[in-house]
Amino acid sequence: MTPAGSATQAVNAAEIFRTEFGHEPQGIWSAPGRVNLIGEHTDYNGGYVLPFAIDLRTQAAAARRDDGVIAVRSGQQSGPVARTTIEQLEPGRRTGWADYVFGTVWALREAGHDVNGLDVVIDSSVPSGSGLSSSAAIECAIGLAALELYGIEVSGETLARIAQRAENAYVGVPCGLMDQMASSVCRADHALFFDVRDDVREHVPFAPAAQGLAILVIDTRANHAHADGGYAQRRQSCEEAAAILGVSVLRDIDAADLDDALAKLDDAVLRKRTRHVVTEDARVLSAVGLLRHNTLAEIGPLLTASHASLRDDFEVSCAELDVAVESACAAGALGARMTGGGFGGSAIALVATESVDDVTDAVTAEFARRGFTPPRLLQPGVDGGARRES
Repeated sequence: MTPAGSATQAVNAAEIFRTEFGHEPQGIWSAPGRVNLIGEHTDYNGGYVLPFAIDLRTQAAAARRDDGVIAVRSGQQSGPVARTTIEQLEPGRRTGWADYVFGTVWALREAGHDVNGLDVVIDSSVPSGSGLSSSAAIECAIGLAALELYGIEVSGETLARIAQRAENAYVGVPCGLMDQMASSVCRADHALFFDVRDDVREHVPFAPAAQGLAILVIDTRANHAHADGGYAQRRQSCEEAAAILGVSVLRDIDAADLDDALAKLDDAVLRKRTRHVVTEDARVLSAVGLLRHNTLAEIGPLLTASHASLRDDFEVSCAELDVAVESACAAGALGARMTGGGFGGSAIALVATESVDDVTDAVTAEFARRGFTPPRLLQPGVDGGARRES
């Protein structure tokens, strides 16, 4: 979304707020979705990730209220206003999409911040279930809004950790920290190289258009749900493998020692999961080196290798994602892979600017030939993290 588009969306959130609550919001805050360029299922293994924020954002129009009630309306969801009270905030209540809002307020209070009631309208252009981290965008937008409304200052990194706790402990999704960190601290025209184990971050220049390139996001519209257990099972397998190998996290296995590590694992599934994590960390490091040398076009093979590893070793792809990657590459993409947790969602393709239409047409045609739901193709810009809009 362009800056002008973001401003229009903020105005829309304010209008919904006035209609719903009968008074003006005290401000509008926003946070972006993200695309993970490379480094999938590595964050909760203490590894490396390379996400960037996109200019599809979640807007939160909000105001304080003094009765301890949290009232939330979504511009995308029908039905009545979702309501709860500070006293009723409790992990596991499962009230639906509003849990991301309620959970963030709960996590803020659990972190010792004196946040109270809120009126909130959420309006988002981040497609839900697309693998572009719509949940983290909600959490970071609401978290920033609540903190500022109650006069509390924390760093972007702290906000990300609070938002992650909301998703882990309140919503019940055992995600790593990448999504929330990207949504909170990313910079425009940069990717975030995040070493999760050592908590080191570097903003690496990333402006595809300046090199005649584009990142094409292919939202397959296939089912994408982490809470169904697939994500949790992968994480559990990684933790089991790390325990057998005597390391805290799989990141501690060096690529040069991978064969020795695999020989110590009797279970074929654990070997595959371990191989993916260790080789994916190595691919992230290679990609960062290419970005530092302003040679973005050369990361294409790394993207495609990442997809093969996620498909074969981590087993989180699906037919729609595989077709998106294969048809994009066949039509001239420099590389492509699924992005996000998997089991559906989106793929990304690195494409020369002049080839975007050809790749778009080829992917759309192949989906139609296979009888899949038509994909949604996006070409988002590289945006900054959570911020106050007005």
